Amino acid sequence: MNNDDMYGKALEWMNKGREVALATVVKTWGSSPRPVGSQLVMDQTGAFEGSVSGGCIEGAVITEGLEVLKSGEPRVLNFGVTSAQAWEVGLACGGEISIYLEKVTSKRLLEEMESMRRKNQGVCVITDLENGEKKLLPIDGGEKIYTLFPDFRKIIQEAVKTENNIILISKGHQHFLHFFLPAFEIIIVGAVHIAQPLVQIVRSIGYKVTIIDPRESFANKDRFPDVPIIIQWPDEALPGRLHSRVALVTLTHDPKLDDPALIEGLKSDAFYIGALGSRSTHADRLSRLSAAGFSKDSLERICGPVGLRIGAIGQGEIAISIIAQIIQKRRLAV
Repeated sequence: MNNDDMYGKALEWMNKGREVALATVVKTWGSSPRPVGSQLVMDQTGAFEGSVSGGCIEGAVITEGLEVLKSGEPRVLNFGVTSAQAWEVGLACGGEISIYLEKVTSKRLLEEMESMRRKNQGVCVITDLENGEKKLLPIDGGEKIYTLFPDFRKIIQEAVKTENNIILISKGHQHFLHFFLPAFEIIIVGAVHIAQPLVQIVRSIGYKVTIIDPRESFANKDRFPDVPIIIQWPDEALPGRLHSRVALVTLTHDPKLDDPALIEGLKSDAFYIGALGSRSTHADRLSRLSAAGFSKDSLERICGPVGLRIGAIGQGEIAISIIAQIIQKRRLAV
């Protein structure tokens, strides 16, 4: 299960009458197997989902979690190679980790969070690590968060940009800011053969995926089971769908489909735009888009021919090269 789903799992379990505790990685030093923000949810029987260490300290966390469920009092657990406990639970390689462990009592907060995320809204869960109080705020623009922490505007902006969860110390209290941004999505224009392995890889890395193609003989559930399909022309389907967490990939080689999609992409702030085709096909494409009024700088946003140059042969390898380039663009901004 995706670690981002732990609040959703907590709500699901509470709706079934189970007591729920939540463990969250709030700080790490050195070599830690899981990043800050990783979570584990557990119930009164010791059943759990998620991970805070990849298996190193889960047993100890669950034991402590059962105590938290009884007492209702949150606590911070610190594990490091200098403590005997760390060796017992298997934390090695010089890593240290702090876990915030709490009993989940507010269904209302969980329901509100689920509602916001279903609307594709970014959410920040702010936890006071001294007393356990929580606030849920939208990330959009960040203004409400900045009001709470006026001296940390730049730090918060950078944390959202880099998707790093952080601790801020304000008014003598430590506050953990846990950001849940809308899922990254890849929109594929063209339900062609290469789209089939591409969809599988996209899903394996946790991105959303949508296919757009007006041709029902290509875009159908037999060829793409369980994939959202929009049977429309790109200039009808794309407006309003492209934003900074969307990658757009055109695969058809057909200017009637690819060009309208690329035009919509260039008008948006999609973080990646890629177009399949040979070098000569891409040169012709750029000429058409230039004639349509797009500047050289704008056209340089299009990765074409699409994919990293790894000598890919065949549909599967080309799909891998496309995903690799999208990840490179997201992580390294190149």
